[in-house]
Amino acid sequence: MSWKNIIGQKQQIRTLRKALETERFAHAYLFTGPEGSGKESAAFEIASIFNCRSANASENEGACGTCPDCMQIQSFMHPNVEYVFPVESALLDPGDSAKKENKRFTEAKERYDALLEQKKLNPYFSPAMERSMGILTEQIITLQHKASFMPREGSKKIFIISQAERLHPSAANKILKLLEEPPPHVLFILVSSRPEALLPTIRSRCQAIKFSRVTAGELKLWLQENRPEIKEPELSFIVSFSRGNLRLAWELINSRDSTQSESTTIMLRNKALDYLRLVLTPSRFHEAITLCEQNAKNLSRSELSLFLAALLLFFQDVNHRRIKPDFQELNNPDIIDAIDRFAHNFPNPDFFQISTITEDAIRAIERNASPLLVMASFTADIRALLQRN
Repeated sequence: MSWKNIIGQKQQIRTLRKALETERFAHAYLFTGPEGSGKESAAFEIASIFNCRSANASENEGACGTCPDCMQIQSFMHPNVEYVFPVESALLDPGDSAKKENKRFTEAKERYDALLEQKKLNPYFSPAMERSMGILTEQIITLQHKASFMPREGSKKIFIISQAERLHPSAANKILKLLEEPPPHVLFILVSSRPEALLPTIRSRCQAIKFSRVTAGELKLWLQENRPEIKEPELSFIVSFSRGNLRLAWELINSRDSTQSESTTIMLRNKALDYLRLVLTPSRFHEAITLCEQNAKNLSRSELSLFLAALLLFFQDVNHRRIKPDFQELNNPDIIDAIDRFAHNFPNPDFFQISTITEDAIRAIERNASPLLVMASFTADIRALLQRN
């Protein structure tokens, strides 16, 4: 990795580079900002710079990303870098080696490892185990123990605490003690999308750097320069769907199938529009119900979210063209004729309520609600809203 792989955040990177150049790095930082803005990516880049042994590494260019140390950091295996996120207590219970044969521990460890694998694939993903009660006291005690040792190699130990707002109260008090008397060889980077939930005393002992949501232009430019194989209309769909959330953008990128003539995202969009046509054709509404059941059964949760998001972006385009017929900055510029026909045939829909129920359906799918119930309710609601007089 290097600084050039951090999308947007020019002022934030400039601040961090200056601190590195002048060797005036604070002992603790608090990276704040919206989910998916690249806070953790910047934290891991700093960890790599401090521990990269390549002659080509520098404060301006960043770490090399290819030396053994950088590779270890990318695999969460470097002895100088600790990555802490909310885990289940089953992973932390003390005990002898027989504990590792315990079914509860083994299953929890498998879930933990799966989250790390997902993080490797998507650097903007923030892992958290579903059964976790937050960042636990035992995790911070482990950090206290590791902070007492000098780094094995490199100049700094880096402790990255993801979702710091989820620190258990007793864990927060222990991390506060570390921040009050920080070892000179340890750098703390707390990452949070909700810094107001942190203790004020913790916030006051960290230098805050606020990350902003990546703009559509910044993401599109980065994709054009670094992923030239992604062409229109898929490029615009990825940029529009993610709405500045890099985690969502990476999920779309990782789901691409280079062996198909048509991208997965565009296939799902076209499937969503076929479904919409059935919903709005009175004589074929029963087919829409059948298709709704098939989609709920056959599509994964991420695919269903994309399916609904494709409809949301299509409705946005229709509303733009309805208000301003010559509007050109569309999410789906390749189907402008279909957008205009829809705007003409359905001139009076409640787009605010349509957007609301679509986003509610996406959230429900992501929160493990029944896909069939969500899609059935959505189908009935969307028909009534689009066909109102």
